[in-house]
Amino acid sequence: MNPELISILILFITFFVLLFLKVPVAFSIGISTAITLLISIPFLPAVTTISQRMITGLDSFALLAIPFFILAGEIMNRGGIARRMINFAKSLIGSLPGGLAFVNILSAMLFGAISGSSVAAASAIGGIMTDRMVKDGYPRGFTVGVNITSASTGLIIPPSNALIVFALASGGSASVAALFLAGYIPGILVGLALMAVAYYYAKKLDLPRAERVSFGQLWKDFKGAFFSLLMLVVVVGGIVFGIFTATEAAAIAVVYAAVLALVYQEIKVWDFKRILLESAKTNAVVTFLIGTSMAMSWLFSFESFPQFISEILLSNVSNPIIIFLIINLLLLIVGTFMDLTPAVLIFTPIFLPLVTELGMSPVHFGIIMVLNLCIGLCTPPVGSLLFVGSGIAKVKVTEVIKPLIPLLLAMVAVLMLITYVPELVMWLPELFGY
Repeated sequence: MNPELISILILFITFFVLLFLKVPVAFSIGISTAITLLISIPFLPAVTTISQRMITGLDSFALLAIPFFILAGEIMNRGGIARRMINFAKSLIGSLPGGLAFVNILSAMLFGAISGSSVAAASAIGGIMTDRMVKDGYPRGFTVGVNITSASTGLIIPPSNALIVFALASGGSASVAALFLAGYIPGILVGLALMAVAYYYAKKLDLPRAERVSFGQLWKDFKGAFFSLLMLVVVVGGIVFGIFTATEAAAIAVVYAAVLALVYQEIKVWDFKRILLESAKTNAVVTFLIGTSMAMSWLFSFESFPQFISEILLSNVSNPIIIFLIINLLLLIVGTFMDLTPAVLIFTPIFLPLVTELGMSPVHFGIIMVLNLCIGLCTPPVGSLLFVGSGIAKVKVTEVIKPLIPLLLAMVAVLMLITYVPELVMWLPELFGY
């Protein structure tokens, strides 16, 4: 048997056994990488190599954007921004059939995009909207499904930490600015697909609509949310037009969010101690994950695993349409048991050379990969959003699965659409010259 294949089999078997034993993902990645490398080289060089790869993998200016966006999201989560967005969304579309579900979806899309965190969006929006929707007749399980699937769009619509991580994993072949532009249309399409499901559900159950608000109330709620929405324009616009880098934009987002939260008087100066601590904890987990994942990615290259996968697929399947379908299915499976950040860092080096060889843009593939893994965040057995949303709504996960299925199918339909209609992803980046 091919020695490289033996090494990769040992790597994956060790990794999945550790996951099954409930070893944290970051440690599972690091330990399985170390064991596999020890088969090829002596102990001391193996340990030294892994340490070096972890450190050099984190030695990236672009990665500084992640702790800043995490901090900005934490400030927004506590700063009254979610409530203002919900009020604006309710005034705008709350009177439509399925209006409260629409409000949940639109609010989660906006808050997820601004905070860059799907978990923050699910927590902030779900905590406010769940009881309102249940009171109007929405089943609690469906309410959770709407909340978590719409919250995942915050990882596609910029600014997005997931897209920054993909830019790093792509080795510079996909820029952060191009990925940010590419995420808008797919993210909006996912939101519209979820709204279509909610509309059908509301009509079927004959759920009540909210009363249509006056233009004066709509204008008042818009003014209340204006400065929160303006942050999207400032951050993403600055990156796209080259005014500042993604890292500088993330730092600006922190200052902007802090000033806004203080002006809204939702938090006090002394609250920042707790906010900084929570952000540091989150960032420590993410950073360690990135470090161990980068070491594993290096091992893939060392063992020529991407070339091995390409040879197998290209020698057995000649149709690019089928190969893209297989890759989507594999990523959907990966997303059900692995968190988004390590999955992006581990599987980008495997699949990116293959898809680019078949003519797909790295930017196009980045959006496809992130959307795939967003779907995984909403599914058992590991889906973090599923458990966060269920915990907030105080409902068993088993009660969420059935109403969640049509929402997930809507997301998969958009995934297939953007896979085979690349113009939906690439139109905006090409328009701005990326």
